[in-house]
Amino acid sequence: MLKYTLKRILSAIPVLLIVVFITFFLMRMLPGDVAVLILGRDAPPGDLEILRETLGLNKPLPVQFVEYIQDLLRGDWGTSMYNNLPVFENIRNSLEPTVLIMILSILISVIIGIPVGIISAVKRNSVLDYLLMTVSVFGLSIPVFWSGIMLAYYVGTLWGVLPNMNYYPIAEVGLLQSIRYVILPSVALGFQSVASIARYTRSTMLDVLGDDYIRTARAKGLAERVVLYQHALKNAMSPVITHIGTNIASLMGGACVIETVFGINGMGKLAYDSLIRRDYTQVQAIILVVALVYIVVNLVVDLLYKVFDPRVELN
Repeated sequence: MLKYTLKRILSAIPVLLIVVFITFFLMRMLPGDVAVLILGRDAPPGDLEILRETLGLNKPLPVQFVEYIQDLLRGDWGTSMYNNLPVFENIRNSLEPTVLIMILSILISVIIGIPVGIISAVKRNSVLDYLLMTVSVFGLSIPVFWSGIMLAYYVGTLWGVLPNMNYYPIAEVGLLQSIRYVILPSVALGFQSVASIARYTRSTMLDVLGDDYIRTARAKGLAERVVLYQHALKNAMSPVITHIGTNIASLMGGACVIETVFGINGMGKLAYDSLIRRDYTQVQAIILVVALVYIVVNLVVDLLYKVFDPRVELN
């Protein structure tokens, strides 16, 4: 397993280089002038040119790219063109709410989605099965921003059960109070994922329940609970874990929308604001962090495959 892990880490290097290359040049293909966005349209041409020179934007693109790679290799991720702070400091300052939202969203997705999928598979073609799958289709159809707005209005504003705007750090108000501020965005973000995981779990469980060894286990007189949880579920979990891993990527994308809806200054909102401001270095750093997280998640998912199914060979 160690050899496989090292191979995967080494294979991630060219992937990250491709991500950096594409992000760097795509950002500079966007319309708009960073200097004009910072100083305004009425700024003197001389001031605009000085700012472009300060930011290194007047150099040829290949030169800018080589210098950027050299800085990355030295551990320098760059400085924000908007607030002149190190981009990693901006990411660190906005990371806490995003991490909390992601963790809660994943927990909600797994704790609700997997049991719903199992129940639906066991009660196949029943009224309960049709009801659960209808609700899951409804969940997949609802845009994240719409569910966020509805939760913010009804639960936050109309009923006043939970806060629906802003976020206060753990250092200021404590963990439990900070979690209260991210419950609604986490539910809104996790709703689609619950539906997706439920449908996928149902599908994999139905495939496994039709296998010969399940029929053999039942023929031996094993209790249905033992058949389901010790035989069927264990074998059905491997593809479900892979699906959960891919869902994490979509949750990271949805965080950008949901943090904007709830006015939370997390990484998603930082990415959105930086893109609007054409803050090249900040956007590049955020995408690089997201790519790193995605690579790590995929590696963990592959290793968990081996845990749940020892027959799988990692190569």
